[in-house]
Amino acid sequence: MTDPDHRLASELIRHGISRRTFLKFCTSMASLMALPPAAAAQMAEKLTTVKRQSVIWLSFQECTGCTESITRSHKPTLESLIFDFVSLDYHHTLQAASGSAAEAAREQAMQANKGKYILIVDGAIPTKDDGVYSTIAGITNLDMLQQVARDAAAIVAVGTCATFGGLPKASPNPTGAVSVSDIVTDKPIINIPGCPPIPVVMTGVLAHVLTFGIPELDGLGRPKSFYGDSIHDRCYRRPFYDRGLFAKSFDDEGARQGWCLYELGCKGPTTHNACATVKWNNGTSFPIQSGHGCIGCSEPDFWDAGGFYKSISTGIGSPGQWAAGAVAVGAAAGLGSAFLNRSTQQQSRDQHQPITEQDLKGDEHE
Repeated sequence: MTDPDHRLASELIRHGISRRTFLKFCTSMASLMALPPAAAAQMAEKLTTVKRQSVIWLSFQECTGCTESITRSHKPTLESLIFDFVSLDYHHTLQAASGSAAEAAREQAMQANKGKYILIVDGAIPTKDDGVYSTIAGITNLDMLQQVARDAAAIVAVGTCATFGGLPKASPNPTGAVSVSDIVTDKPIINIPGCPPIPVVMTGVLAHVLTFGIPELDGLGRPKSFYGDSIHDRCYRRPFYDRGLFAKSFDDEGARQGWCLYELGCKGPTTHNACATVKWNNGTSFPIQSGHGCIGCSEPDFWDAGGFYKSISTGIGSPGQWAAGAVAVGAAAGLGSAFLNRSTQQQSRDQHQPITEQDLKGDEHE
């Protein structure tokens, strides 16, 4: 099928992705983002008809970890297709062009999509001495951000460096690094912190922006659907906390039994993220499951928050006080994990049933 407007529908057909698989993906996305059941069908309808979205991605003071995260899928997934579907018109690491041709591509994308493109930023912005400590094509990060943000429809700050300043802003902050929201104050900004963020969180937010617009945000500009709960709320080690069972070192018997890592400096009680439920590497694991306490990387000033291995005073209550709540939370997390696993397995089984144009229109009986 020839699609001059390059809609996602044609990409689904070209990749042989079935309608059932696509609906499963939309259902899992809606579930992850705590949207009502009807939102899955709305998302499917909108995503298949939406035109290719222009995206300009600026990388400033960062380590490329955020780009690595969103591209590190060990097999093709619908999440990666959603990301690949957007017109990534400028990205320092991924674009083929270089030098003056790269900058010309950025300027052309800005002009052709004025007021409509999405600006994604990763990395902090140095401001000391007029921002001379990081430049691209002779342009300071500060000037480039202000220039590109001016005509953006929305801005997505990806990674803790862009959202809160991150490691570049850590004391003594020699470059005067700041976050995107410290510079841009007249545009909607969606903060997706993490060092790096979880891939499905990034693609999930992007899918929400394409279909429903900007998601509901918390006081720090983070999507509530992914950052509304603390890692402590959803952690599978939470029952050990409630029973007062804590590992005293990383190689003692308690650690081998999976006891709580709170006394070893775990920042889960004060860190808001979806690590404990969505996890990493296609839902395989997350740092606490791998035996290391949370370092709080999705919170402001996490690098200066008193040391990764020092226990914190949280005010969350004494062990045992939350036992009843832990049971309910654990059950909910288990159901969510089981749903995602079934969705992933079904997607794999459905790949042999390619989607058709008629399929994309839906069925009145579905």
